[in-house]
Amino acid sequence: MSTSNRHLTVDEVCTELGVARSTFHDWRAKGRGPRCIKLPNGKLRIRRADFDKWLSEHEDVVA
Repeated sequence: MSTSNRHLTVDEVCTELGVARSTFHDWRAKGRGPRCIKLPNGKLRIRRADFDKWLSEHEDVVA
C-alpha cells in the first residue's frame, strides 16, 4: 500500500497532531476534523491523503 493510500488510526492522527483523542472527537462532532471512514466494527480510519489535504486547508499563511 502506498503512503498516500494508507489509512491512519485516530491514535496515529492524534499523535501526529499532538492532541488528545477527546479533542479529535470534539472536532469531528463539530464537523471540523479530517474526513473519516467508519468501519463496520465502529472504529474510524482516516486516509493519509484526506488527512494531508485537511492539514493543508488549515495552514495559517502569514503574508
